[in-house]
Order: sequence, then C-alpha cells, then structure tokens
Amino acid sequence: MQILLSVILPASNEAGYIGPCLTALFASVPVPGGAEVIVVANGCRDDTAARAKGFDALANAAGWRLTVLDRAEGGKIAALNAGDAVARGDMRAYLDADVVVSPELMAQIVRVLAIEAPRYTSGRAEIPRAKSAVTRAYARFWQTLPFAKSAAPGYGLFAVNGAGRARWGDFPSIISDDTFVRLQFSPSERIGCSATYSWPMIEGFTALVRVRRRQDAGVAQIDDQFPGLLAREGKPRLSKMGVAKRAARDPVGFAVYAAVSLAVKARRGGIEWVRGR
Repeated sequence: MQILLSVILPASNEAGYIGPCLTALFASVPVPGGAEVIVVANGCRDDTAARAKGFDALANAAGWRLTVLDRAEGGKIAALNAGDAVARGDMRAYLDADVVVSPELMAQIVRVLAIEAPRYTSGRAEIPRAKSAVTRAYARFWQTLPFAKSAAPGYGLFAVNGAGRARWGDFPSIISDDTFVRLQFSPSERIGCSATYSWPMIEGFTALVRVRRRQDAGVAQIDDQFPGLLAREGKPRLSKMGVAKRAARDPVGFAVYAAVSLAVKARRGGIEWVRGR
C-alpha cells in the first residue's frame, strides 16, 4: 500500500473517544497518495488498544492502513516518538484522540503540504456545545482571541510535510508539543485549511483552571529551553481597547475567562497531565 500521509494518534485511556475519532477518519474523502493511522495506546488502564484494533476492517475498506501500538509506558511525548518511528508517510499529522475530523479535511491537508518548501497546516476548529455553562461562556470568549482566530493554530490537530518534519528530530520532553511544532515555522509557512474538525473543551471551572495552568507552564518551559522560539508566534497583541470591546460584546464570557485567568495566577499548582479540553 502506497502511503503519503501518516497520522500519529497518541491515546491514553481514550476508550470513550477513540471510536468516533477513527470512524470520522476512515470516512474521509480519499487521501491523494494513500494514508495510514498509527494509534499509540500508552499506559492505558482501559481497552483503548482493543477498541482501536477493532477498526481494522473499516480501515481496510476505506483504503487506510491501521497500526495499533500498545505500550505499557505512559506519556504523550514517548507515544509521539514511537508513532513517528514506524510511520511510513513523508507527511505527518498529529491527532488527539478526542478530535473528530470532517470528511474533507485530511485530503485538504495533503494538498496544502504537497510542496517542497516546509509547510505546517491544520483545519478550522469548531468547539461543540459544552454541557457546562461555565465552559460554554469561556469557550465563546476564548474563540474571539487572536490565537484562536489565527491561521492554523493547531490545537488538537496539526500536520507538516517532509521538509517541515526535518526541522526537528525526536519530540523533546516538554509539555506543549503542539506549540513547539507550530513555532518551528514562521507565520507565512503556516497555512490553514478551510475544512473543519470538532475539538471539545474541558468541562467546568476547576478543570479549565488546571488546563490553563498547564498551558501556561508549557509556554514558559519552551521559552526557557528554546530561547527565541516564542518570537516566531506572530500573533497580534490584544490591546486594552480590544479586551474592552470583547468584554462589552460578551460580559459573561469575559467574566468567566478573567476569573479563570485570575485563579491560575493566584495559585500556582502542579502541572500533572490533564485532558487538554
């Protein structure tokens, strides 16, 4: 089977998410050049690996190659490196297990990456309606911020071509792998696809604070270990006037977002792994 695109899918205790994720992937418009997905079940205490293996027939029918690695060792970074080590495609996409792609997205990604120059891409994220009113308000305001509105921010899904993947070796032992990869590319090298993917946000105030604390720690870690890398971000700064305008349009969303930000600053806790959404 010819393979141009390899999708690396790290999954730790994702039995409740892996089915919809793979179902959507195998319902994709045919990917030019062929594709594979490598599910790296890592440190699972549930049946994530078994559920993923159960999609072998669906993968074959869709023209995809499916590989499932079942590793006792936990940790997303080790899982990413394990997936990369067996990947056959020149292009690489890195997909979270709770993301659901639209049918057109993977083919669009391949078309964007089909260039000799280094390229980075992602789709257009859509946040489904949360169960928690707090998360709904937070997500509504968060989606108006410069980062969320930038081209190919890459949360939950990002992809690079062969020339782009050559810019780093193994994934380093860091918190924020998506930020690290995105900043290997200048803003002009990051191309957004119009096709969408569903990216759920974590539920509840306490969980939002934990995730924001971890995200902030990840950015600080990159700044410490890779000096100068953050300068490539290229997103416009949000002025006080910009904040005021957004707050006037959505006072409830702003209040929740501000409360989460203040809670993060008020108590610096640990940075244990939590689901990013």
